[in-house]
Amino acid sequence: MSGSTTPPRRDRDAIIGVAFRRSLFVAGGIGAVVGGVILARTVLDAEPVREADTSGVEAPAVDTAPAPEVVDLSMPFADMTEAWGVDFVRDNGARGGKLLPESLGGGVAVVDLDGDERPDLVFIDGGDLLEEGPREIVVAYRNVEGDDGAPRFERVREIPTFAGHGMGVAAGDVDGDGDADLFISMMGRDRLLRNESSAGEIRFTDATDEFGMPDDHAWSTAVGFADLDADGDLDLAGLCYVDWSPEIDAAVDFRIDGLGRAYGPPTGFGATVPFLFLNETDESGRPRFVEAGEERGLRQVNPETGQPEGKGLAISFVDLDGDGDLDIVGANDTTANAAWINDGTGRFEERGRRMGVAFDRSGAATGAMGLDVATRPGRGGEETIVAIGNFANEPSSLFVRRPGEAAFFDDAASEGISAATRRALTFGLLFTDLDLDGVEDLIQANGHLEEEITVVQASQSYRQPGQVFRGLPASKGGGFREVPIDALGALGTEVVGRGLASGDLDLDGDLDLVLTQVAGPPLVLRNDAATGRGVQVRLDGPAGNPDAIGAVLTATIGDRTLVRRIMPTRSYLSQVEPVAVFGLGDADAIDRLEIRWPDGTITVEDGPIAPGRVRFGR
Repeated sequence: MSGSTTPPRRDRDAIIGVAFRRSLFVAGGIGAVVGGVILARTVLDAEPVREADTSGVEAPAVDTAPAPEVVDLSMPFADMTEAWGVDFVRDNGARGGKLLPESLGGGVAVVDLDGDERPDLVFIDGGDLLEEGPREIVVAYRNVEGDDGAPRFERVREIPTFAGHGMGVAAGDVDGDGDADLFISMMGRDRLLRNESSAGEIRFTDATDEFGMPDDHAWSTAVGFADLDADGDLDLAGLCYVDWSPEIDAAVDFRIDGLGRAYGPPTGFGATVPFLFLNETDESGRPRFVEAGEERGLRQVNPETGQPEGKGLAISFVDLDGDGDLDIVGANDTTANAAWINDGTGRFEERGRRMGVAFDRSGAATGAMGLDVATRPGRGGEETIVAIGNFANEPSSLFVRRPGEAAFFDDAASEGISAATRRALTFGLLFTDLDLDGVEDLIQANGHLEEEITVVQASQSYRQPGQVFRGLPASKGGGFREVPIDALGALGTEVVGRGLASGDLDLDGDLDLVLTQVAGPPLVLRNDAATGRGVQVRLDGPAGNPDAIGAVLTATIGDRTLVRRIMPTRSYLSQVEPVAVFGLGDADAIDRLEIRWPDGTITVEDGPIAPGRVRFGR
């Protein structure tokens, strides 16, 4: 969201001094960048388990030369929302009171709910925060083939209603029956919907009480399913935002000169703790969730005060330390980002500061919203990238860990995304190979909080276009280059963006996008950017994890090695289709595919694996 009201650099809408100071920082050039890297590494030397490398490591170079010429940066998308039958319009509940939760939702999931190999859509609605009683929070659409062969989305009419204000969604099979159930994060009691769909029909029942879900998470945000304790079924981890109530919001009473009462920063609200629901069975053998966050170490406290410091908005599951299990990254708004390292049994230690992802390159906490992780080929091995979308006047963070490094460093400037992302307020954020050239691109969904922000800050606007940063191979200079807004088609439409998800909605081989707004209709965007061919890999996992969430796939294509993951929990409050996409570029096929399954088992599929949709099992 936004920053603190007390330090001037955090009053980011009313005071533009932060932009000026950070401009001076950028103007410092290479010396400041290298100095920041050296300082970060000096701090990391205090890590007790890290041994000094006596051979020495050079600081990453900052390329100040002109960007290499890129011939084709056109990546057009077509708005198919109305044509494909999606008529959802989100109500954020804004009735003039400027209540904080109105400014943040809501998520979207691209997931096959009825097992017909066509990804369906799930949107999360909001509603009046002061109004009691049940409402339609979950709005789902079944994907069917239209008469012209294009997808047609039919609204699902019978979905349980309940009280509260919807935020995000997670999809995963929690009861082991082979289909994707839904967990809904709420302002109010979170909900678990059991999927009881059959061929040609999508149907859910409310299993919140049956699974023993607590009602003490007043404001849950980012949630996701993964097998975190290595017992073969899907657990759930989630973040909460702040300690909020209408009374607390009234007492904080954030105001901006020239606007009056406004959607304010979270600094006037208390921090929260994350939660971990382990998937267990009761005495009768039925699945239930058991809360184990504190017991298992899923906590984040300020090292000076010992108090909770999490104000979480995005979550990701990825193996950060290379030991084969899933760790957790949490993006926090104006407090240090978190990295919980898993010991392999679902017990965690928070090491965000040690891992180098807690703060930006200037050592400051950012207004972090969206989050995604990617792996790409690097000099001497694989590089891991953690991307975080930030508030206006704060460039998106691009934390990169290169081969031989123990920690991440924010290389947004040298990677080519810093200047262009500074002007945006970014929520949804994804790595996806849009053009199927074998290099993942970075997509951002943008939009401000205040409708009249231009009155007090001329450089900002409420509605903002999406952004694409095309990933370039090393042969073209590496890093990312922004695609001009006028070359994005409907993705360049100015909206108040929040959620962002991907999936092959029209079954044509590339990934389409769905972008939600805080209020109003979404954008369902057909991908017309693909210039190459690709292989889409879906996995048949074991009972308890049928999509093989957490699997890592490594494809050999000629002299290239590409790594992709089956991980639907990405972006902001959203879920992508659980598929691994390998763009072939000029190649004809995948030569070899290695699959590391969630339990660590490795299988190999020998090529050639031709373009198209393929499915592999154990």
